[in-house]
Amino acid sequence: MNNRGETYRTIFTKKLHFMLLLFVISFNSCTADKEDTQVITLLDMRYTLAANLDDPQQVKKVWDHLHTIATLQGIVNRDTSRLYIQYIQEGENPIDEYWWNKYRQPGEWLAGRDTMELQDIIEAIRYYKKGIKGLVVYDSNVPSTSNVASAISGIDNLIAVRYDTDPESLYTKIRKELKLPVKVWLVNKDGTSLFTAKGNLPGSDTPTTGSLKNDPYRWFIEKYMKTGKCNTEYAAYYIDQYWRQKPKATVPNHHTLTNHDFFVSKKAFFFDLSPWGDEPATDDTTQPTGTDLETLREMLLLAYKQNKGKKMCYIGGFPSWAFKYTKHAGGIHDDVPTEWEFSRIISAYNAFKDADAIGYGALANASFWQHFPLEKKYKQDWVSREELKQRGFLNEKGEVILKNRDFIVFYVGDYDASSWITQRTPSIWDDPNRGKLPLMWCISPVLQERVPMVLHNFRKTASPNDYFAAADNGAGYLMPGMLQAPRPLSGLPSGLETWAEHCKKYYDKWGLSITGFVIDGEAPGLNEEGLDCYASFSPNGIVPQKIPLTLLHKGMPVIRADYDINDGNPKKAADMITERVSKRPIPFHWFRNILKTPTWYVQVMEEVHKQNPNIELLDAPTFFELYRIYLEQNPAAAEGKID
Repeated sequence: MNNRGETYRTIFTKKLHFMLLLFVISFNSCTADKEDTQVITLLDMRYTLAANLDDPQQVKKVWDHLHTIATLQGIVNRDTSRLYIQYIQEGENPIDEYWWNKYRQPGEWLAGRDTMELQDIIEAIRYYKKGIKGLVVYDSNVPSTSNVASAISGIDNLIAVRYDTDPESLYTKIRKELKLPVKVWLVNKDGTSLFTAKGNLPGSDTPTTGSLKNDPYRWFIEKYMKTGKCNTEYAAYYIDQYWRQKPKATVPNHHTLTNHDFFVSKKAFFFDLSPWGDEPATDDTTQPTGTDLETLREMLLLAYKQNKGKKMCYIGGFPSWAFKYTKHAGGIHDDVPTEWEFSRIISAYNAFKDADAIGYGALANASFWQHFPLEKKYKQDWVSREELKQRGFLNEKGEVILKNRDFIVFYVGDYDASSWITQRTPSIWDDPNRGKLPLMWCISPVLQERVPMVLHNFRKTASPNDYFAAADNGAGYLMPGMLQAPRPLSGLPSGLETWAEHCKKYYDKWGLSITGFVIDGEAPGLNEEGLDCYASFSPNGIVPQKIPLTLLHKGMPVIRADYDINDGNPKKAADMITERVSKRPIPFHWFRNILKTPTWYVQVMEEVHKQNPNIELLDAPTFFELYRIYLEQNPAAAEGKID
C-alpha cells in the first residue's frame, strides 16, 4: 500500500512537472513572439571580412552567409526595426557600430531599447523562423539566379540560400537543423540546372532567350512582374554570383550583398544586366548581342506601366565596372561611359539610381534604418538683398560690387549614394575643421529612404557655415534630358511632370532650393520644358553641363558646370582654381570636389589666397543670389550670350 501510494505520488509529481513545463514553454513562446517585435537582435557578421578570398570554400561561405542574412533582414525589418548586423568597415571606422552607438545615446531613437545578441546565422534564422515561410534555393552554376532569389525572397517571404550539399554548407545546415521547407526551386532538386537556355522557360510556353544568364530574369518577368506580385517602385542593380569568380577585383565588400535587405523589404525586382546593346555582356559572351539590354528595357517598361507613368522607380546600385561591362572585363567601353549609358537608359523609363558605386558601395542595415523617425521638415534660410548690402556685396543701387572680386562656390560631393555618405561620415563630416569655411554640401534628398539617420545627423550637427543643396540631379541620379519629349529609347510621353512632383516633396522636406549639379552625360541637354521643370522645385539655381555658360530662366539662375578639382595636394588644387578663374569671362565660378575633407578645403583656400587674395569663397545662398542679381543687371549674360 505504501509502495503504491509512493508510486501515485511520483506519477502525480511528474505530471505536475510536465504541466509546469508546458506552461513555461507556452509562456516563453508567447514572450518570444512579443520580443520579436520589441527586442532588437544583434548579429556580428564581421568574421566574413577575415576570409581568405583566394580560397574558393571561404569565398562561398562569405557569399552564402551575407546573402542569406540580408534576405532575412529584409523580411523581418519590413514593418519595424528588429535585426541589426555589424559588418561595414571603412578604414579604421566600424560603420555599423558608429551609427548604432550614435543613436543608442540617451534621448536618441534607440536609447532604452532591449537588445539580444545572436551567436550565429543559424541562431538568427531559428529566432525568426516563425516570420519566414521557407526557402528559395538558387543555382551555383547560373549566377543570375542569385538576384532572382533575392527578388523572390522579398515577394514570397523566403530566405535565399545557394544550393550546396557539402556537409559544411549553409544550405545543408539550414535544411538539417531548421527543417525549413523549400518553397521555390531555381535549381533542380538533384542540383542540376533548371535553366539551360534550351527550349522554353521552365514551366512556360515562352521560348528561351538563348542566354543562360537572361532566362532566369525572363522567367521572373513572366511569373512575378507581369502578374503584379512585384513592387515596381523599387529595383536593385547589384552584382550576381559572378562576384565569386573575381572576389578580389576591387574592395572585398563589393559583392554588395548587405545592400539587398532594403530592397527585399520593399519587394523590389533585382537585376545585373549590361546597358550596352553593341556587344554581348562580358559575363555572358555567347548571348545574342544586346540580350541583356532587351531584358533590362522590358523590366523598366513593365515598371513604368505598372507605376502608370506617375511614379518614379527607385533603383539602388551602379554598374559593377571592375567586374563586368567595361574594358576592365574585356569589353569595349570605359567606366564613365558605362555609368552614363545606364543612367541614360533608366531615365527614359522614369527611373533614377541611388548610386552605390564601387569604392564605398557597400551598405548594411538600410531595412532597419528605414524606420528612423524624421522630423516633418528641415528648414534652411535664404539670404535677403538687404543683408547682402549690409555685408558689402551690393551698393546702394542694389548692384553687385565686382571690382577686384571673383566669387567661387564648391560643390561638396559626391553624395548621390546612400552607401558613400554612410561610410564617409566619420572621416569627412566629423572632421574638426568643418565649420571654418562656408561649404555647399550637395546631398541627394532621396537618400532619406535608406539612410534617414545620416541626413538627420547632418542637419542636427551642422554649423552656420554648412549649407545644403541637392546632389546630381535632384532627388535621385538620372539624366533629365531623357525625360523630355520626344524621348529617345522608350518613346514614352514626357516624364518631366512626374520628376517635378517627385522632387518637390523631398526639396520641401529638406528646405532645398538649389540643385548643385545636373549630369547630362550623353543625354540631350535641358530644353525650355526641362528648365521649366527645374524652376518649379529648384528656383534658386541649377548647374547643368549642356547649357550656355550663363542663363537666367524665369528667375532661376543657371550656370554651366565647370572643372572638377580633386587633386589631393592642396597646392596643386589651388593652382587649378586660380588659373581657371583668371581665364573665365564672368566673376562667378563653380568647382566640383569628390569626398574631400573640410581640412582639405581649408588648406586649398589658404593656398588660393596666397596666389589671389581677390578670390572669395561664398556660402551657397550668397553665391546664387549675387549671381541672380548679376544676371538681372547683364541682359547678355541672362540670355546665354556670354561664353
